[in-house]
Amino acid sequence: MSRFIFLKFIALVIMTGLLFSSCQPKGEAMADLVLLNGQIWTVDPDRPEASAVAINQNRILAVGQDSNVKELIGPETKVINLKGAFVLPGFIDAHTHFLNGGFALKSVKLRDCRRREEFISRIAAKASELPSGAWIVNGDWDHEQFSPPELPRKEWIDAVTPNHPVCVNRFDGHMVLVNSLALKLAKIGRDTVSPSGGEIVKDSLTGEPTGILKDAACDLIYAIIPEPSLEEKLAAVRIALQEAASHGVTSIHDMSDLSSFEVYQILRQKGELTARLYVYDQISDLDNFLQLKEKSGSGDQFLRLAGLKGFIDGSLGSSTAYFFKPYSDEPGNCGLLASHMYPEGIMEKRLFRADQAGCQVAVHAIGDWANALILDLYQKVFEQNGPRDRRWRIEHAQHLQRDDMGRFGQLGLIASVQPYHAIDDGCWAEKKIGPERIETTYAFNSLLKSGATLAFGSDWTVAPLDPLAGIYAAVTRRTLDGRHPDGWIPEEKISVEEAIKGYTINAAYAEFSEREKGSVEPGKLADLVVLDRHILKIKPEEIKSARVLMTMVDGRIIFDRL
Repeated sequence: MSRFIFLKFIALVIMTGLLFSSCQPKGEAMADLVLLNGQIWTVDPDRPEASAVAINQNRILAVGQDSNVKELIGPETKVINLKGAFVLPGFIDAHTHFLNGGFALKSVKLRDCRRREEFISRIAAKASELPSGAWIVNGDWDHEQFSPPELPRKEWIDAVTPNHPVCVNRFDGHMVLVNSLALKLAKIGRDTVSPSGGEIVKDSLTGEPTGILKDAACDLIYAIIPEPSLEEKLAAVRIALQEAASHGVTSIHDMSDLSSFEVYQILRQKGELTARLYVYDQISDLDNFLQLKEKSGSGDQFLRLAGLKGFIDGSLGSSTAYFFKPYSDEPGNCGLLASHMYPEGIMEKRLFRADQAGCQVAVHAIGDWANALILDLYQKVFEQNGPRDRRWRIEHAQHLQRDDMGRFGQLGLIASVQPYHAIDDGCWAEKKIGPERIETTYAFNSLLKSGATLAFGSDWTVAPLDPLAGIYAAVTRRTLDGRHPDGWIPEEKISVEEAIKGYTINAAYAEFSEREKGSVEPGKLADLVVLDRHILKIKPEEIKSARVLMTMVDGRIIFDRL
């Protein structure tokens, strides 16, 4: 009997201890940071709204109402009163050219030039800042903004750049203007043959190059431009990271190469990355990519090797996007296949090898024929190699045949699209491809209905690194020229909720990270953006006026004007 009483006493002591410990807040369960009095849109369908979030180290500890989350405030907890500000998961930009973006922020800026004289004067001003012999690059010009629209020529800038080689790109990156000095250095003349996948534009009367090079022809110049130093590259990335933070961008899909990845590795080792980078290499570099991945692995939560980026064609504005029918303003021209398509059959071979190696693939396709080609190739690979969780992507998916839209859902593809292009290209696209083909251009709503996963990006520097501008574009489709107040092709508008998903959970899915980020849920990485207004409760046209108040990455505040 005494033994029984003793055991009962021990059990009571143990139970009492367990009950006591379960009622006491454990040190590790207390929050490092708590945000209160906010309006949180979690992108979690089971609990879409909340007012408070608790963070422990780099993870979300709890999401709910102020009264519940306050229980996690301890003596060392930092508390921020959001004063009604709007909170979303950190934005994920699913398509950028990030290192180039950093360089562009320091280069000559031609994007808003609307007159030849302004174009020339800005290049002249940049030449006066640089030492003799230094290259003038980037620019991001758009000849469609000139009145009347016309392609620039080398003669415009030769007189103001006698000692500076020039290679300034159209904003889409598929066409450049070079001056006579650059042509001389590259040994490009009237007898130079255009490479496969590109065009050296020549004067119809003299046969001399005009200074305009398209797609693969640009490589003839790129090959002789001096490589920036490592310090210059590091400085460019630091500037780009600041730009991302100011727009609430916490993760970036960089359509780049292994040389950029090496720069990011250095910053990762220094602890200077303030955004998560998911980096693609060129599919033409497949062997080196596979070797690096085998040697160093895929990476970590801040820097990862993503997969392989390929090209089928060029761009609409450069008239190199590949269409079944000729351009309306250029009879006889259906566009160009990109250099990645040559020699014939090479893209198919690379896709099969990439798939057999378990790689993710993202392929650029703009024109309707280009999209049909890559859809056919993907289907062929999938059927031959069998099912797996690929999450292969088509970058841009810009101009589609209506019958091809359903194939995105059938094949489980991600349509990696850039909504800002719709309100930019929409100013002049009909002139280039006519009223019929524009009906299936930037077809966001139709793609959603077809079962595609829409991942949104900017294509920076082609468009601003600003998800709010992209959300505004997707839900209003109001072109920049003001000519479509009700939306250009309005039936392709999507809701604000769907647009937010494009920049959050869908973009996370596109990088196999939907369990780690993309929504405000306990256990996920503490990547958040705070806005000055609730973009779900204001008029869609007011979204472009919203501003980022705070950006948080990995539980750290990296941008703050709250």
